[in-house]
Parts: sequence; C-alpha cells; structure tokens
Amino acid sequence: MNQLAAHRDFEIGLAHPDNDGPQATELYDLAESLVPMGAWSCDLASERLTWTNGVFDIFGLSADRAPERRETVELFDEESRELLERKRSKAIETCSGFTLDAGIIRPDGARRWLRITAATRGANGRADTLYGMKQDITEDRARWEALRAQAECDPLTGVANRVRFQRFLERTEDEAPGTPMGTLILFDMDNFKRLNDQWGHAAGDACLVAFGARLRQAFPQARLVSRIGGDEFAVLLQQSRTPSEMEDAVRSLMGNLLRPVPWQGDFLPLNVSVGLAVTTAEDEFDPQQLYIAADEALYNAKATGSTVIAQARTIGRPATLRVLRR
Repeated sequence: MNQLAAHRDFEIGLAHPDNDGPQATELYDLAESLVPMGAWSCDLASERLTWTNGVFDIFGLSADRAPERRETVELFDEESRELLERKRSKAIETCSGFTLDAGIIRPDGARRWLRITAATRGANGRADTLYGMKQDITEDRARWEALRAQAECDPLTGVANRVRFQRFLERTEDEAPGTPMGTLILFDMDNFKRLNDQWGHAAGDACLVAFGARLRQAFPQARLVSRIGGDEFAVLLQQSRTPSEMEDAVRSLMGNLLRPVPWQGDFLPLNVSVGLAVTTAEDEFDPQQLYIAADEALYNAKATGSTVIAQARTIGRPATLRVLRR
C-alpha cells in the first residue's frame, strides 16, 4: 500500500499546511511501530476501505489484498457488530463521530479488542467519508476486566455483588434499542437471622456460599447472578418465556436449590422466598420497573410464608400478584 497516499486520504491532522508532508508521515509511521494502531477511511458511496498497515496487523489480514467492509464486519462479535452499525449509522446521519471498544475474532481464531475512533467528512451537511483510528487494546482490556471483576465480585459467594447489579439498574451498559429485559428472579433466604443465632455466623456464611454456587449451576446461561443484600440474590435471564413457563422452570429447580447444607457433621436447612418478574418482547427496556415488580412479588412471597414463589403479572403498572406454593 502507498502509505503517503493513504495518509493524505485520511486527513487526520498529522501534517499542517506549512509542514513537510513526508516528515509528518514518517513521524506517524514511527508512532505506529510503537503502538498497535492504524488509520483507516471508508468512502461511503462505494464502501471502499483504505487502511494503513497497522489496521491489517490488528485484524490479522494481509495487506496484499484490499479489505472489504462486508468481510471485515463479519469478524466482529455479534454484540460489537450491532453497536458498530448503530453508532456508524448515527454518525453518518448527523455528520458526527463516535468511539467504540469492540471485540473481533481474527481469521486465525485469536480474540482481540480494538478501540475505534471515527469522524466524518463531507459537504453541505452530507457525509461522504468516514475516517479515523483503530488501536489494539487487548492487553488493556484484559487488565481492566480483571480489575472490574474483582471490584464487582462478592468475595464470600463468588457471584456478582450489588455494585454490578446497580450497573444494570442504572442502565450504564450500552444496550441496543429493542434489547429484551428478559426475566428477573429475586431470592431471599427465610429465617436467616435465626440460622445465624442458632448455628453461628460461619454456618450462615456456608449457606450463602452454597446457595450462590447452586444458583450459578442452576442458571448457567444467566446474564447476571448477583448477591444484592445480606441474604438476597438476583438472577437476570436474557431470554423471556411465558409467565407459566418461568414458574414451572423455577419450581423445578427449587428442590436442588434448597437441599440442606452439610455443616460440621450436620445439615443446615435452607428456605427461601422468590419474587419473579417476567417481561415480554413488547415491554420497553426499563430495569428499574422490572426490579420494582420483582421486589413487590418478593415482598408478597415473604408476607405469605416460607418457600413460596410470587409472580408479578404486569410490568410498569401496579402489579397483580399471585402466590405459587412449592
């Protein structure tokens, strides 16, 4: 690839009018050799891509063949691909830019993370070119994920903590429009204070650890399993089933979830109340309303007696609750 021509096409501000062009390009090449990054552009009329060598390296592709946008987009994981297309469309429509951290799977099978910085160029309020930088942030992402996992993990049970659950409630995650809320299930241990008083806090901790492990095993595809209070857990499922299907599914798991916990030659009893809120595909994404409905169902279950399931039958309106005894 002719790097001088490519750099002129990108117009990313490395050279000023009074600078010598080749010197600015040489400076960019030196920087690109130090950091896994590269510049890119896309002609919006033809979808023709232009990359510097650094971008080819990030994607694990040969610079001997011109990149094709359709094939390149297929390398992104599904979530990143959806976010990329959404942000790209908005930038083109509004003649603006965007940034995105995206995951790709290279042709050699290697999983990489890159940071995309993009801007538009055009005239008369109409974008004709999208251009910017791509930087490999795989190592930084791994360090960040490790730190976040540590900060968002409950040290006793190993499931997510309240901080992680709060991120869901506050919608700090970049959810695409139409993302289904799924189902939220709240579990609250009954008579937990009495168990601590009778058997000791170490025994209570053993019950919490066992129950957290059983929830992870019972819901392997859960979007989130979190300890959100002293003896309260939340399970967020991405998929939505009908209310009756979710009732049956949760009921079928209760026997294993409530097995007595071995403790110093004895067995500790487990009893829980369950609040269940199920959404449909038509429900607007609103985590707070989902949580309020599930929490109201849990309150109703607690008031009714131990080891019961209460389901919120509506979301976003005063909940109609019914109790399903185990």
